[in-house]
Amino acid sequence: MFVDQVKIYVKAGNGGDGMVAFRREKFVPNGGPAGGDGGKGADVVFVVDEGLRTLVDFRFKRIFKAEHGEHGMSKSMHGRGAQDLVVKVPQGTIVKDIDTGEIIADLVAHGQRAVIAKAGRGGRGNKRFATPANPAPELSENGEPGQERNVQLELKVLADVGLVGFPSVGKSTLLSVVSAARPKIAAYHFTTIVPNLGMVDAGDGRSFVMADLPGLIEGASQGVGLGHQFLRHIERTRVIVHVIDMSGSEGRVPFDDYVAINNELEQYNLRLMERPQIIVANKMDMPDAEENLKEFKTKINEDIPVFPISAVTKTGLRELLLAIADKLETTSEFPLNEILEQEDEDTVLYKYVAEEPDFEITREPDGT
Repeated sequence: MFVDQVKIYVKAGNGGDGMVAFRREKFVPNGGPAGGDGGKGADVVFVVDEGLRTLVDFRFKRIFKAEHGEHGMSKSMHGRGAQDLVVKVPQGTIVKDIDTGEIIADLVAHGQRAVIAKAGRGGRGNKRFATPANPAPELSENGEPGQERNVQLELKVLADVGLVGFPSVGKSTLLSVVSAARPKIAAYHFTTIVPNLGMVDAGDGRSFVMADLPGLIEGASQGVGLGHQFLRHIERTRVIVHVIDMSGSEGRVPFDDYVAINNELEQYNLRLMERPQIIVANKMDMPDAEENLKEFKTKINEDIPVFPISAVTKTGLRELLLAIADKLETTSEFPLNEILEQEDEDTVLYKYVAEEPDFEITREPDGT
């Protein structure tokens, strides 16, 4: 099951309370205060695991609560700090705070860690408050509450190459013949309803990851069809491979398909038009494909390469894979959002802020 968007609740552990205690032992004069500090609670930490591919693990468990710190004890013994709660997520996961809309972390590299909810600091025991003026204080601090958040996890598939195009143009068939992936292939629209990934060998020692993305239709940028549900996955691909049914077997004009899909990509995210694009003229074994290809080439920009292939008969695939590998070598890594650095707060500053009066009484010159 492919799950790429979930909402969960996370709660960091509270800090342990400090203790009020005094040392009273035989033959020990002036024992004094002996209350220990509370321990720090546990953070909720997300860690990237390259072995995960979807967010399906969060489908049935949506509440994550970390342990609290241990309370302080007598004889000046501090409470034990709790172990952090580590939650594994797949590469390409974006963590957003639902209430504020803030992006907390963008997790893309294996082993990358991000603190999603910070734990509370432990309270101080009465031993910390002893002074010459008050050598036996009877006060202590409570532990601070841990941070709690409602967060949304959004997965954007990490792939070098993304296949885009209308439904039933042959994207899944192309992926199945160039890689070991086995996507569902059938003679009806929207056969592919989840992204499929495959490792492709270009034949000269180079390899790359190709993603077969569900078909787009006009209005996809506004949510029509599968719309926003899978357009987000195109954002993380370095090269876009636009597959077109050059035979026009669906009754559409190939050039109109090309313009329509590019319009949807542009409306969804203008930066997608800056991504290198390769056009694949598929179904060249069908009638009228050659004539449509000649007409298509007269209408497009000559700088964009067009590769005529037939995924069924496997003709033209080698030239296409070598061209994709060459394009990837000249394309720098897609700049991903940096993780928001989260500084540790070791101290707490208590400030007194005077309340402003609700009203003010003044005397006017006429005595009112």
